[in-house]
Formats: sequence, structure tokens, C-alpha cells
Amino acid sequence: MTKASTSEVRVGERVGSDMLDEGRGLVDAARSEGLTLRLLGGLAVREHCRTHELCERDYSDLDMVAPAKQARRLAAVFAGFGYAENFAVRTAAAGAQMQFVRPCEHGGEPAPGAAHADDHIDVFLDNFHMDHRIALARRLEIEPYTISLSDLLLTKLQIFKLNEKDLRDIVTLLGDVEVGDEDAPGLINGRYIGGLCAQDWGLFYDVTINLARVGERATSFHLSDSQLERLRRGVTRLIAAIDAAPKSVHWRLRARVGTRTAWHDEPDGQE
Repeated sequence: MTKASTSEVRVGERVGSDMLDEGRGLVDAARSEGLTLRLLGGLAVREHCRTHELCERDYSDLDMVAPAKQARRLAAVFAGFGYAENFAVRTAAAGAQMQFVRPCEHGGEPAPGAAHADDHIDVFLDNFHMDHRIALARRLEIEPYTISLSDLLLTKLQIFKLNEKDLRDIVTLLGDVEVGDEDAPGLINGRYIGGLCAQDWGLFYDVTINLARVGERATSFHLSDSQLERLRRGVTRLIAAIDAAPKSVHWRLRARVGTRTAWHDEPDGQE
């Protein structure tokens, strides 16, 4: 690694760290008001990452999720951090998503160590909805700062056009976290993921395809022996849980159609 690239990585680490600190601060501020707010996306993965060299990447913004019924009260929490709501986003999303923005103070380029991401935060309400819809409203108390590791992994595995950043996030999670069969802090619930895939053939299709990609690419991420073993064990357990989950009638009917018709939504853009 050259000196220039080393410097870029270190600046990236500081930016990601500052953004994550702000995300935690927002969660704590919401909690102090009796509100629920959690991180998702790449910075939520970073919160659980044990090896920063593995999870280090560019971060363009903070992504969060909250109960829809608390949306109005959350605006005051964001205002305390200098953010105002961009109401056009909530209107365009039919009330399913909010965006908070604040004036950029960094000029054309981010100052070293400054959290610069166009200064906006996207907040999903009740559900995460990109290629597939994942209900989160009743699952926000499993982890203190992020959505559950099971849901966090699923938000990545559900992507139809998986990019390198999202693949790295999946590898990071499966390399660091064990797959079990219950909802608990620090654990991926394979039974939960299998149950969701058994209800939705499209989700099943994209998740299983992406798990195969992870298995194929795992060695290219320079994992330690223990991480690689954990990842392979996790992929095996997830595939077994998905295969074992009883498939719904709707799933079986949809499976007959397969990819002849669209099985996922087309998101406007993905981080």
C-alpha cells in the first residue's frame, strides 16, 4: 500500500468513525426521549465489526429506522443535531421514509476526520424496503444501537444487484458473527431468516444466490482462518435453515413461475 493510499484509508476510518459516533448519539438522544431509533446499512455493520481493515469502506450517509408512529416526535431529536426534514422525501415515499438534512460546512471536500456525507440521514419507517420489504417495527429492541444482526444481514442478502460494498458487508458480518436459531444480541438468527424466505420466493431466490456468491468470493477478502471458518459455517447453517423452513402455498405457486416475471422491486438507488 502506498503512502497516499494509506493516508486515504486513515481519513476514511476517521470519517466513518465520526459518522458512527453521530449515529450512536442520535440513538441515545432518541432513547432519552422515550423514542426508538436504530442504525442500519454499512455503518451498522461497522458497529459490529471486529476487524476494521475488513469492514473499512466509503460511507455516503447514515441510514436509520424508526417506528412510524414516532415520526413526528423524532423530528425534534434530529433538530437538536442541526437537521431539518426534507418533506419532499416523505411525500415521494408515501410516508414510508423520511430524510433529514443540514447545511454542509465542509466546503468542496471533507475536512480530515470530519463526517461529510452531504449531511443527510435517511430514516425508514417500520419497514426496510429496497429490492424486498422487511418488516422491522417489532424487532428494534434486540440490539442497542442497530437493527438486529439477522435483519442487518438480510438487508444485504436481499439485494438483487449486489455490489462490492454490500458483498464486503456480508462477508464482514458472517466472518465475525455466529449463526444460531434465536433472536439475541450478537447473534444471527438463521431460523428467522429461513422463515421469511419460506414466505417469499423472490426473497428466497436473491438470498440464496447471494449466499452462493459469498461462498465463492470469501477467500478474496483476506479473512483470518477463524473468520473464514465462521463464515463458511454460517453460510452452511443459513442454507440449511432456509431449506428446512416449510414453504407456504404462495411460495410454491410463485416458485413455478420463477424468474419469468419480476421477483423483486427496482429501488431508486442503493448505498
